[in-house]
Amino acid sequence: MRNGLIAAFGLAALLPLSAFPEETARPNVVILLADDLGWKDLRCYGGPVKTPALDRLAGSGVRFTDFHSGAAVCSPSRATLLTGRHHVRTGVYSWINDHDQKSHLLESEVTLAEILKAEGYATAHFGKWHLGLPYRDQKKPTPAEHGFDYWFATRNNAGPSHRNPNNFIRNGEQVGQLEGYACDLVVEDAIRWLNEERDPEKPYFLNVWFHEPHAPIAAPNDIVADYGNTTDPAAIYSGTIDNTDRAIEQLLDRLDENTLVIYSSDNGSYRRDRVGELRDAKGSNFEGGIRVPGIVSWPGKIPARRVIDEPAGQIDLLPTICGLLEIDPPKGVPLDGADLTPLLTGEAETIERAQPLAWILPLSGWPIAVRDGRYALLGRKSREYPRDREAMTELMKQIESTLAKNGDPNPKATIKASLFEGFKDREAEKLRGAWIRHNQFHESWIPAVKAMEYQGFELFDLKADIGQKKNLASELPEVYERLKRELLEITADVMEEGPDWSRHGQ
Repeated sequence: MRNGLIAAFGLAALLPLSAFPEETARPNVVILLADDLGWKDLRCYGGPVKTPALDRLAGSGVRFTDFHSGAAVCSPSRATLLTGRHHVRTGVYSWINDHDQKSHLLESEVTLAEILKAEGYATAHFGKWHLGLPYRDQKKPTPAEHGFDYWFATRNNAGPSHRNPNNFIRNGEQVGQLEGYACDLVVEDAIRWLNEERDPEKPYFLNVWFHEPHAPIAAPNDIVADYGNTTDPAAIYSGTIDNTDRAIEQLLDRLDENTLVIYSSDNGSYRRDRVGELRDAKGSNFEGGIRVPGIVSWPGKIPARRVIDEPAGQIDLLPTICGLLEIDPPKGVPLDGADLTPLLTGEAETIERAQPLAWILPLSGWPIAVRDGRYALLGRKSREYPRDREAMTELMKQIESTLAKNGDPNPKATIKASLFEGFKDREAEKLRGAWIRHNQFHESWIPAVKAMEYQGFELFDLKADIGQKKNLASELPEVYERLKRELLEITADVMEEGPDWSRHGQ
């Protein structure tokens, strides 16, 4: 049944706050994170996918319309979420490939799990990790070293796809082949841990990071069929989100009443048809790459059925959770986010930030961006990093010829549609892997990243121009100069703190 949430969170949308007794015990905390889900995917955000569990969760609390990921790609966004700090500070410049990179979330960083564990919480991580795991001679901290008592994770995506993955690791040990879909396996293990392993005397923190709808995608055919042909990538993509919503329902039905639940996505969708009217998609610091769903529910503490338009993001989650739980943030650690508690509890309609929201992603076409109120400013880098573009061009030609040789009638269209999602043709997929390795971040570039200068800044009024089509730099010179100055100051401060993996390990 898909209406089971009425017993857990749905009731909150129907009762006034006075119907709930004031809690004295610490609440449980659950973070639900999708992977590559767009701003316009969920039904409660006007999207095409049936998501009754998440719609009900949104109705039981707050839904942000102007919420942002920590970065426009996976690993950096996750580092920012767990620390409340810009990801470069934490050692994460781009998405992490454990096979040939030293990069990882620095063990010296104070994570949300460590903060809650020190407050007596039982802590567990389930699903995608992508913040670095040990690989051969690469010694990297595991989730255990970042504050998690228990972990059931993959280093990156579920492989070979969401269906029957074989790359999960439990507390450092390979699990082997599993049967089922990744979202179901993640939730089943979380429920098993709640029922069998956690200390029932402690509040719990569940960090549940789903793999869906990141490619390579897979979902049950009977669900996919609700959205189109079962071989259509768009229908399968929708099916993965629908399937995840069903898994989330099972988890929400198991949670205790006194639970703070937060839902979001690590970045925007790679499908441009799922970001609405926003500009660009995953990997971009324009809104299509960083604006994502943001839902926060805590029945009895956060008023239900509310929509908040104030700009906010995952960089705010650590200070906000500390604020809601009335615990101190880490001492001596400069946080880049703000405490959203007054917004969530209805005590204020806006918040004062020590510094504006900003995004610093070296490989993005527009690597730096800042947001202050209705205005967003983005800047280009002054020069490119030394990718082997000849090799990348040659690989793309090989992919095209391979697809044509193996019977694809329109290989150019296939490449355009499937470069992010992956090719069904195994030979082409192997070549795509080589192309990705050329395109990934190289740690030898870090000195150039730190010394980078920026140019070509453009200013947008997101209240009047959500699609970021009109550059207002010449029309609003005072706003332009102020935001440019602030953005360059934040960028310089972040880059100064970022470690140089090209010279040493950590």
